[in-house]
Amino acid sequence: MDSAVLQFRLDYEQVKRLSVDDVVCSEAVSVGQHLWRIDCYPRGPEKYSDKDNGNYVSLYLRHMSSSRSVHAIFDAFLMDINDDPSEARKTTRLHKFEIKGDPLKRDDWGYHRFVARTVLEENYVIDGHITFVCTIIVMRDTPVTVPPSDIGNQLGCLLDQPHGTDVSFTVDGETFPANRAILAARSPVFKAELFGSMAEAAMSSITLHDITPATFKHMLRFIYTDEFPTTTQDNPSNDVLFDLLLAAADRYALDRLKLMCVQKLWDNVSMDTVTDIQACAEMYNCPELKDKCIDFIMRKKKVH
Repeated sequence: MDSAVLQFRLDYEQVKRLSVDDVVCSEAVSVGQHLWRIDCYPRGPEKYSDKDNGNYVSLYLRHMSSSRSVHAIFDAFLMDINDDPSEARKTTRLHKFEIKGDPLKRDDWGYHRFVARTVLEENYVIDGHITFVCTIIVMRDTPVTVPPSDIGNQLGCLLDQPHGTDVSFTVDGETFPANRAILAARSPVFKAELFGSMAEAAMSSITLHDITPATFKHMLRFIYTDEFPTTTQDNPSNDVLFDLLLAAADRYALDRLKLMCVQKLWDNVSMDTVTDIQACAEMYNCPELKDKCIDFIMRKKKVH
């Protein structure tokens, strides 16, 4: 942040005779690579004159640069006869100064009732002059950098170094420790099995059938990290992995994983694979994929 203090001294005997809406301006000052000035209306701006009858002095900070926006704080007070700051010190909240529409117009912010003229004349006119002391604080345009979410990596570590696991799954002789709460939060099927009235809710070890260890491992990785598996070393082909994961996603109501598998299958569609993909779509209730396969087959038939 950058700041500057500006003393704005006025000949009150002259300015008190000005009409409503007449303004007296300070010299421009550069703060935070922006130009600013203080605007004083000795009898207030016209838009407030009907209400205040010119009985208040108004004070504003005006943004003079052509930059689109900047955040700043405006602090101001008067010097009294003892050369002390007035008790009527005013500080704005952080204000965003903007150019709205016409770039020739500048934004200002301040107080249309900074001080009553009677109070001013009784306490702050010294040798015919009044002195405003204004502080301008400009916030640098350096937004806080928020790092990307790494919750997937953090939860994935629970699979690599299982801590606090409270259930395990046995798949074809291979054991996979897991956390009931995470599984239940991600899958309504797991929630029903692990926290409902089913027998698995009371079991610490559950044996699964009709799923391969590799498929269950990839599905667990997705549940913990929300990422589609990138390694297929333990599968004979990508198509087999996508088919098996689609079946697992359908079984455990993992809709996002299911759609990812659908997209992967469609990316690999050809006349050699479309029939198998269509069969998967029908078996695992993927109507959009099924329609795509039918359209694909019809287009190919028209070509030939």
